[in-house]
Amino acid sequence: MSTSAATKKKSAGLSDKTSDFILVAICLLVLVIVAYPLYYVLIASFSDPYEVYAGKTFLLPSGFTLDGYKAVFAEKSIVSGFFNSVKYTVIGTIFSVAMLYITAYPLAQKDLPGRKFLSIFFLFTMYFGGGLVPTYLVVKQTGLVGSMWALFLPGGVGVGNMIIVRNYFQNSIPRDLIEASSIDGCSKLRTFISVVIPLSMPILAVMVVFSMVAYWNDWFTALIYLGGKGSPLPLVMRNILIRSSASASQASTISGGYAELNKLTELLKFCSMIVAAVPMLVVYPFVQKHFEKGFMAGAVKG
Repeated sequence: MSTSAATKKKSAGLSDKTSDFILVAICLLVLVIVAYPLYYVLIASFSDPYEVYAGKTFLLPSGFTLDGYKAVFAEKSIVSGFFNSVKYTVIGTIFSVAMLYITAYPLAQKDLPGRKFLSIFFLFTMYFGGGLVPTYLVVKQTGLVGSMWALFLPGGVGVGNMIIVRNYFQNSIPRDLIEASSIDGCSKLRTFISVVIPLSMPILAVMVVFSMVAYWNDWFTALIYLGGKGSPLPLVMRNILIRSSASASQASTISGGYAELNKLTELLKFCSMIVAAVPMLVVYPFVQKHFEKGFMAGAVKG
């Protein structure tokens, strides 16, 4: 009777092959939905804008041209903006990840005095803030306006990320291992460096990716605090697009007038998005294998 019931139950549902096929089909559909917009921007950056408007660039470039990239890289500020972005991203990522670790690890220790108060203190800042103007006044009073440190210090600790790292320390690093290292004569600092950090590489990779993407794409903070000095690549791209906006005075200086200027402006939009996105797309595959594991482990409620 039990064998017959199991057979009927299995036949009433989907077979394993059918279920796998449906899941693969759903994953492919999601992949297309997510990846196609980026692919469309890529082929549009090599296409004539009028062909793009006509809907002729659905799968392949139409009216192939490199004018947009030539115009982008003709700007001398592109090179300096790129190196500025690399500098800010590297320094900001190291600083932010270091701050996350030295904040999250103590809060993961249940015997920390005032642990509950400190957790509430950090959590409070996620929901309440002074706003742009008070923050700017604080940064100005501390003498950071015009300095690259204005990009890092005001938001040095991302509380949401800190909670993820804290949960990882609580749930994925055995307490017995830390106690064993202490019995062997390791100081708290030595334990942190030699035991905790090597065991937390997955969550470290997640935080590195989060910080890199945030600093690489951040142009507004640089616009507010740097005053045009040492602009990162996204801000340089923004300025190029603003300068290339169609106007009567600009149109008169370009061969072909308004139509040609408008065409170049549209090309610059697509090309600037690709130029700004490529570095992160190149870096991500190198840390992707740690990304899912670390994020899921750190997301477990502690």
